[in-house]
Amino acid sequence: MRCLAQPLKQRRDILLVDDEENLTQILALLLETRGYHVKVAATGQEALSIVSPEIDLIILDLILPDVNGFEVCRQLKKRKDCTHIPIIMLSAHAMQEDRVEGLYLGADDFISKPCEQEELVARMEAVMRRRYVRRQSLLTIDDEIICELRRILDEAALIPHFQPIYQLKPFRLFGLEVLTRPQSYSLADPEVFFKTALKFGLYGEMESLSWSLALEKLSQRTFAEKIFLNCNPYLIESQQFFHVREIFENNQIDPRQVALEMTERSSIINFKLFLRHLKTYRDFGIDVVIDDLGGGYASLESIVELHPEIVKIDRHIVKNLCEDGYKRSVVKFIVAFCREQGIMTIAEGVESRCELKAIQELGVDAAQGYYLYRPTAHLDMERFQALRH
Repeated sequence: MRCLAQPLKQRRDILLVDDEENLTQILALLLETRGYHVKVAATGQEALSIVSPEIDLIILDLILPDVNGFEVCRQLKKRKDCTHIPIIMLSAHAMQEDRVEGLYLGADDFISKPCEQEELVARMEAVMRRRYVRRQSLLTIDDEIICELRRILDEAALIPHFQPIYQLKPFRLFGLEVLTRPQSYSLADPEVFFKTALKFGLYGEMESLSWSLALEKLSQRTFAEKIFLNCNPYLIESQQFFHVREIFENNQIDPRQVALEMTERSSIINFKLFLRHLKTYRDFGIDVVIDDLGGGYASLESIVELHPEIVKIDRHIVKNLCEDGYKRSVVKFIVAFCREQGIMTIAEGVESRCELKAIQELGVDAAQGYYLYRPTAHLDMERFQALRH
């Protein structure tokens, strides 16, 4: 039997990706005195061009001058010659969402800058030991995940769910958010499922399939309400507009009924390109929605940059809104700002009558949440429309 836990090779090659020259010089010197051989890249593209299978570890800064560390990590994990290389991500302003994003994309560790030198070296050694011992089994696991993603695509093993969104004054059905539930034991969680599809380069195909299945069901009904579709910025940047257009045309869905929710499964990589492509969607008649305003990346800056037609207020702000004066002030500001700019507001995660009453008093335009209607695979428009509050 071949033993996997063999000693690490004598020379350990490190690729350090960071554009802070002083920091990289100090860190490279530190590592070289410890016996490491260090290569330095100041940009993401430079790192992608010089990386090789012989690299034992990549230390990758999140903020780079061309593309961010998330995109570099994603591209490295898509390359068969580099997927085995462990990655430690660094960030001076890391939020919890950044850590989760990096780990989902395949990073092995996430460290906040500045960090203690001894801790960094210890983490490097630990990551390389774990990855060296588990390398073969990890590749096998990756193969199994890719096979499961391919099975889901081939069998169209996704179940569309729908959650109503209600306008508050007057109270009426305004739209439906499309949610996707994978038929899979290993990838049952929708968020993990889409992040995994993104990691292995199958996000575009998977999102297109989820839209097609949902719109096929919706096309069998006559209705005038809005259709809210979740959309990662990656799909907008990937030049798949004509394929997306075919999905609407094949199902006879008027694009003016459609609103794309910009989810935050990843950040926007090339902002100018993203805006140029997004204009094509808008010209086609589709509205833009900022999802989870007040949570994760969705800040007021995103409103200024994207000029959305609709914003959704994050459920963490809505939760216990009737008891929290700070949250009420935040919602009051968002409503006033959006009203002045002609932007519709929707409160997410409304789970009690008290929260519903609070958002009505604060002037929020619409709401969705378990208190009003839970997501359901059964498309019952008559029942959706009959709800009264």
